[in-house]
Amino acid sequence: MPELNNIYRSQAQRYHALVDREDYQANLLPAILKITSLQGKDVLELGAGTCRISCQIAPLVKQLIVADGSYNMLKFGKQRLEQLGLDNWVLSLESHTDLPFINEIADVIIAGWSFCYAAIDAGDRWESALEQATLELARVIRPGGIVILIESLGTGFETPHKPEVLKNYLAYLDSHGYESSWIRTDYLFKDQAEAEALTGFFFGETPMPMWEAEGGVIVPECTGLWWRKF
Repeated sequence: MPELNNIYRSQAQRYHALVDREDYQANLLPAILKITSLQGKDVLELGAGTCRISCQIAPLVKQLIVADGSYNMLKFGKQRLEQLGLDNWVLSLESHTDLPFINEIADVIIAGWSFCYAAIDAGDRWESALEQATLELARVIRPGGIVILIESLGTGFETPHKPEVLKNYLAYLDSHGYESSWIRTDYLFKDQAEAEALTGFFFGETPMPMWEAEGGVIVPECTGLWWRKF
């Protein structure tokens, strides 16, 4: 498995080449909007990466704070947000366990494929680190606000398969008041060579299940959404 923190620190362009192929059927935004409306809301997005979710939700929200722990990712994402021609967003470097924001700043918090690192990066201290990160969510969300956490439920699978590294974390969410659902967010690559190169870059060299379809080559992906009102 590649060293993911190094990818996040220094390979934003190639990382985006991968994630830009995900969810080719555009299932994610409707799944978010099924949980809560974003219209006119102040939204904080944590772990925004190269801003693939940010660019989808910015036209809907009142104000968007786009946060990530990687300057490299935010720099790349900023260029994409600027192309929208909107002025309702700001960027912020952040840590999930120590958010640099005032209390009750957001109506909605969204964290895509990132909140899990509050637990993963803490090793044996994962549970206390996750509790600290949850306290930070509770501090910056407004009363009655919604937190939405998005995580992988299996790359290369057509039905949910919880990654081993996420099992304790996801069990924690399930036992702490989060509701959940899942969707397919399959990748569509232009051909097999691109599929193998980009999945190998991020997930490692073990071949992924893939098949040809109209428009290219598909790699299946299952994505889970967990949400809770605070």
